[in-house]
Amino acid sequence: MKRQHRRLTGNKLVVATHNAGKLREINELLEPYGLEAVSAGALGLPEPVEDGLSFTANAALKAHAAARGSGLPALADDSGLAVEALGGQPGIYSARWGGENKDFGLAMARVEDELQKAGAKEAKDRGAKFICALTLAWPDGHEESFQGEVEGTIVWPPKGDHGFGYDPIFFSHKYNMTMAELDPEVKQRISHRADAFARLRTACLDNNR
Repeated sequence: MKRQHRRLTGNKLVVATHNAGKLREINELLEPYGLEAVSAGALGLPEPVEDGLSFTANAALKAHAAARGSGLPALADDSGLAVEALGGQPGIYSARWGGENKDFGLAMARVEDELQKAGAKEAKDRGAKFICALTLAWPDGHEESFQGEVEGTIVWPPKGDHGFGYDPIFFSHKYNMTMAELDPEVKQRISHRADAFARLRTACLDNNR
């Protein structure tokens, strides 16, 4: 029997992130639904320890912490880069590859260095995915989780000034450019976050407004 998803009611939602880039993208996705979204950072909520073993587990940790701390439904994202030749790394540790300051310039250079060590010099050996898990959690502990992804290839050197994170080295074959070279509106439509949000929207938001 098909599982019934919980629909989001009300018009206030906490976005459980302290990352300005993620907050911007999520707010753009939420805008058509008339939701008043505030970040966990703006509410002064602490960032929980992300010790889950998957993107979905970490998204759930963040969403539940924000829901408990605010008394409102909370939406959390956990996303990252999974490189095939590196056994799926950096994966859930994508931000940590940038060190304590989450310097993605360093993180991108580390990915390239690891690919060189692995002998992955040809495009066919440099396949990768961006993966995003979204969890919507309520103060009573209920949660709804969804995952999306987009496929591409790692390129070097980085290209493009849009986007954030690993976008400058993630090449989209469909558009023949990196995610950081894409027009932000186009990226918003095709990203792993948009893919995950489309699933969440169908389950929890459509027909609400």
